[in-house]
Amino acid sequence: MNSFLNQNGKPILMAMVKAIQDNKAYLGEVDGLIGDGDHGMNMNKGFTLFETRFGGEEFSFSEGLFNLGNILFSEIGGSMGPIYGTILMDASDVGNEYEEIGVKELAAMLAAGLAGLQEIVQAQVGDKTLVDTLSPAVDALKQAAEAGTPFAEVLTNMKNAAAAGRDSTKDMVAKFGRSSRLGERSRGVLDAGATSCCIILTAMADAMLALIA
Repeated sequence: MNSFLNQNGKPILMAMVKAIQDNKAYLGEVDGLIGDGDHGMNMNKGFTLFETRFGGEEFSFSEGLFNLGNILFSEIGGSMGPIYGTILMDASDVGNEYEEIGVKELAAMLAAGLAGLQEIVQAQVGDKTLVDTLSPAVDALKQAAEAGTPFAEVLTNMKNAAAAGRDSTKDMVAKFGRSSRLGERSRGVLDAGATSCCIILTAMADAMLALIA
């Protein structure tokens, strides 16, 4: 299949939750190299709160994104909560219009999330932030939507683009957040936000692949 029903999207959210829970310690390690080391803890807190409150309920993909984003925005603190909250809630706003989600719809949703983020944080590709992961993933989706590429192939391409974007941050100098104070000393380490964004997008794509199989 080249799409899935929005109303059947709960497993995607639960896969995202599990991915963050499974990588809590790893994200803390990555963040601790040039940051304050609490990224894994904060992300795990927000995603687990979502699981506790909504895991027993039925919800659509777009509804789940909104509820998760709202928790992250308002309850986990730090800079990453509002950042991820904005991305997910803006993606949800677009997704609410769709009964079925395929390449074109997912591209529009994640593009809206990226645009919303860049309205509150002026980060661009190359600034060593999660934009370095999310932006190439969105580009891969947009290009595939124009080319009419099958959804399964597109999801694999999105994962690869996200991973390449994450890896690119290792050779960058941080320009935002606490790590930006380190200047050249921030080079040689992955960005924690880019890393968690890759984990989330990969889990999202894998769960979508399972739905359309």
